[in-house]
Amino acid sequence: MSRSIEWETSSNESDRIAGDRRRDKRYEISLDVRWKLIRRRKVLDNGVGRTMDLSSGGMLIDAGRPLPVGLNLELSITWPVLLHNTAPLQLVVSGRIVRARGTHAAIRMIQHEFRTIGVAGENRTVMTSPTRSPLPFFGGGSRETMGMAKL
Repeated sequence: MSRSIEWETSSNESDRIAGDRRRDKRYEISLDVRWKLIRRRKVLDNGVGRTMDLSSGGMLIDAGRPLPVGLNLELSITWPVLLHNTAPLQLVVSGRIVRARGTHAAIRMIQHEFRTIGVAGENRTVMTSPTRSPLPFFGGGSRETMGMAKL
């Protein structure tokens, strides 16, 4: 019995070594990406491409041309979901090129954040809400009844 348990354990270990050893699950998703190749805070090159897969720690992109390993990239990725069903989003990533083959480059993410791109004219009114004074919540009334001037 102990031999079969040992064999099963070693078999699982070899599967893990031979297979995908990444910590983060990768998701095959193709999104538009704009990239800037950065060295010492200077933009060396820029271009457009597509993501091939994403994870929380990195991504694989098709940059449209070969990129050098070891340099930093800034990427702006068009995100497929709207904020509050109104505002388009982009994922902005800073990372380093860790592998490259042809036009494909593997990027290790250093920093990332979501940003809004902008709102189309007809949706702009949906996003704005009337400015309200916090004074009524503190037992007060409007600015005029509290003796405050309008800004």
